Parts: sequence; structure tokens; C-alpha cells
Amino acid sequence: MDIKQLTYLVNLERERHFGRAAEASFVSQPTLSMRLKNLERELGLSLINRSNNFDGFTSEGERVLSWAREIVSVYQGLKLEVESLKHGVNGTLRIGVVPQCSISLPLMLKEISDRYPQLDYRVAVLSADQLLEALNSHTVDVGIGFFELATLRELHFQAEPLQDEGVEVVFHPRYFPELCGDTPLRLADLSEVPLCLADQTRYFRRYLDGHFRDAALRMRVIIETTSIFQLLQSTQVGLGCLISPRGHLLPEMTPELQSRVLDIAPMSREAAVVIAEPGRATPLSQHFFDEVRRWASER
Repeated sequence: MDIKQLTYLVNLERERHFGRAAEASFVSQPTLSMRLKNLERELGLSLINRSNNFDGFTSEGERVLSWAREIVSVYQGLKLEVESLKHGVNGTLRIGVVPQCSISLPLMLKEISDRYPQLDYRVAVLSADQLLEALNSHTVDVGIGFFELATLRELHFQAEPLQDEGVEVVFHPRYFPELCGDTPLRLADLSEVPLCLADQTRYFRRYLDGHFRDAALRMRVIIETTSIFQLLQSTQVGLGCLISPRGHLLPEMTPELQSRVLDIAPMSREAAVVIAEPGRATPLSQHFFDEVRRWASER
């Protein structure tokens, strides 16, 4: 057994396809298949359900896979540590983020990049449940989203809570002059207003749905999408109004839009930046997390 075989196994889980897993591993498909069959013979176990295509892992394969993820993650962390010792903090950090979290991610990354200019980022947009699964399976190094902090402690994650600044309604005053003002809006003020909202798989959307439902108020959702870009464009042209956590949007990007605080109870989950526990987090993610803590304390 060697680290390449375990890496091939982890890549196969991620890609769910032998050809794509081979590409991700920088080998031919026959080489990947042969090395995985050699691993099965060495272990004396069938790890992969094979038909004409990849058909998932056996129960034994799932057990081996959980160890492979851990070993590959530690190995990658070791390589990053060696590189940081030679060249300083550098490499690519994998970040999983939920849409409409309580912070502008690029604003945070810009602050950290000023300190670690050789650090690069690969960002995946995930649902809250997908994000926790990605953190557990080591397919992302850092998670930024809404979590139950007690659950994170039980799973031995490090978490830096993000400041909850509440919720705002974003609108174009040309199309919705009746919403202009300084006092907080109530849910009832929005019962007939067309809304531009994320789809119902997103935690923030489910949070809004629950409060409108509890208040026995109707929501008129004129556009529903997974794309924040489409939501902003829809708000810009007056198709509807956007409800978003405060701090998520950069006002400089939409100078014509206005916002008002929405009077709504806080979310049950907390926004946080999350990495693995000390000793299991990669050096790169630990450097990033420590810098996030410093940045958050100075805000």
C-alpha cells in the first residue's frame, strides 16, 4: 500500500468516475484501475462496486476510504508544511462557503492576502449540509457558513464566530420608493413585495420561510435561484427586492441600491469560519484560521 493508491481512491470518491479520477490523479485510466485492483489484492478486500462504470464503494471500501481521506489529508498537510518552511506560507486553500453568509468573503480574503500574498484560493459554493460533509471528508480545508456551534465542538472543529449584524432588505428606490426610510422594516411590510431569494435548499432561505410562515404572512417570491449574481441583477433592474444578511454585500458594487434593516429574530445557527481541530488541520488552513481570528478581533 502506498500514498498514491490512497490518493487514487480519494479522487475516485470525489469524481465518481474512473476516467475523471484518472485525470485528477495525472495517470491513465488503466493505470488507476490497475493500482486500485493491486490495493484490493493486498488488503484482501473488495473496495469498489464495479459494473461497466463506477458503481460506488462496498461497505469495506467505505471503511478503508475513511482512513484514506485522513491519511491523504495528513500527507498533503506535510507537503504544505515543508513548502512553508522553505518558501513561507503559500499554496492553494480549498474553501467551502454557503451563499449569503454574514460576511463578504472577498473582503476577508483581500485582508489575508495582504499578509500572505502567495496564498491562492479555490472556492466552492455549497449548501449548509454539504459544507459540513465536505469538512468531515476533508474535501475542503475551510468552511464558512451557518453552523450549530455545539455540533462543531462535538466533532472537534475549531470555529471562529462571525459577527451577526442582522438582516437587511436591499432594493432600488426608483422601483420601490415606499420602502425608503431609516427605521427597521417589519415582515408585514414585505408581504406583497416581490422578493428575489435563494432557492429553498439554502439555510438562509429556510430561515426566512420559517419566520414568514410563523407570522402567517404570504411571501411573493418572484425569482428564486442559486446564483447571487442573478439575485443582484434582478434587484438592480427592479424585478424585486433582495433579503440578505447584513455584511454579505459590498455597497460599492451597487451604489444605486438602498437597504433597510429587517426586524426579524436572529438565526438559530451561527455564522462561523471552521477548520479541523489543532493537529489535524493542515498548516495552511491553520495559518488562515489564525489570521481570520486576528482580523475578526480588529473589526
